[in-house]
Amino acid sequence: TIVDMKIVAIGGRPFVTGLQLAGVDGKEVSTPEEALANVKDLMATPDIGLIILSDDLEKNIRTEVSEIRLNQPVPIIYAVPAPGGKQEKVQYREIVKQMLKIG
Repeated sequence: TIVDMKIVAIGGRPFVTGLQLAGVDGKEVSTPEEALANVKDLMATPDIGLIILSDDLEKNIRTEVSEIRLNQPVPIIYAVPAPGGKQEKVQYREIVKQMLKIG
């Protein structure tokens, strides 16, 4: 069931660390190409329900990610602001709660 599925964050160290503090598994990457490779690997993992992708990496691979989303709706791929990006202060715990519809 969807409740038993895992969440994985993909991004730079501050992004992944922030989400790990909220209880999310993470894959630290430094390039959009590494991010895309990780997304593709995770798409083939049956227990992954949600991939949270750092928007600073996602913007460079948006076309590829959109194509993946069209062909495979689960896991869901969701891009959120990276630290130091558009938002000064990112509340990762609140973002995860909103996505999971808890709290």
